[in-house]
Amino acid sequence: MVDLLVGSEVNNKRIAHIESCFGRSGTPLALKGRVLVGEGVLTKMCRKGPKPRQFFLFNDIIVYGKILVRKKMYIKQNIIPLEKVVLEDFSDDMNQGDLKHGWLIKTPTRSFAVYAGSETEKEEWIQHIQKCVKSLLKRTGSRPSGEHAAVWVPDTQAKVCMHCNSMQFTLLNRRHHCRNCGSVICASCSKSRFLIPSQSTKPVRVCDTCKNKLIKQRLGEVTNDSDQDNSSTLVVKNQPRVANNRNDKSESTSTAISSVISPGSSSAQMKDETLNDSKDPESSSDTDEDNDEINQKLNELLGPYEIEKPTVEESNLSLIRSARDLFNDKSSIANERKL
Repeated sequence: MVDLLVGSEVNNKRIAHIESCFGRSGTPLALKGRVLVGEGVLTKMCRKGPKPRQFFLFNDIIVYGKILVRKKMYIKQNIIPLEKVVLEDFSDDMNQGDLKHGWLIKTPTRSFAVYAGSETEKEEWIQHIQKCVKSLLKRTGSRPSGEHAAVWVPDTQAKVCMHCNSMQFTLLNRRHHCRNCGSVICASCSKSRFLIPSQSTKPVRVCDTCKNKLIKQRLGEVTNDSDQDNSSTLVVKNQPRVANNRNDKSESTSTAISSVISPGSSSAQMKDETLNDSKDPESSSDTDEDNDEINQKLNELLGPYEIEKPTVEESNLSLIRSARDLFNDKSSIANERKL
């Protein structure tokens, strides 16, 4: 039925009439593909108490406003995207006074209770809204919002502060609402401001209890994010570097040998220790056992790499030769200076 009304003359006239009722203060509602599904008067629970409001249900938005002249003039136009709407039914025990047949309309920016004239009217409103929301989410591929604003407690239901239970409200002691829980609170219990991105780009008023909860929640999110960053950094640092050429192979081999033989020691100390061990006959048996253990560790370290694994004896010989070459170079330089 809704698809048949898209672009029809009847639908365009109905939307144009609604725009004229809101006048210049309203937002233009004519949009390609938009269809007016239904309209009617619902009682909205406002901050000062229940007020009648004119509601218009489109296939993508809900529009409501204050009634000045029925079907002729409305003011204070409000537009709610349907993809953010979640309905919540409540029993008659939660009804306010003589008001019955109510349910909650919840969105990330605002949430409130509305009441229909009968149970049948309530069921029709809920059925049509849910059908439009489901169709819109399917068409756009969006997901329903998981975060919703708190429903404000009406001022008439709170004679004292709902936080400290002592401060009585008067002409001087004004009522305030916590944007996180919706409770009616005094100024002393709501000195804090906290940023709730779904409701405002600026910090909003919250009670002391909600402030502590929000701070703990935000600290927990920051801690989790930092833990994830640290874990990802450790993973990157521990990744083995694969040798691409023969030079890289030799560099990785020498690095692995030096780390196994004497972690944290300098190359000069390693050369001195190698020369001393080769001259000491009593340490030959201990050296062989150490070499076997070192070769085993070399196999474990260099196993993932397809490179030649030199033995410790070969590495010791290369270190001895390099030490001798260095000594000969220094001697030749000294002789040249004398000449």
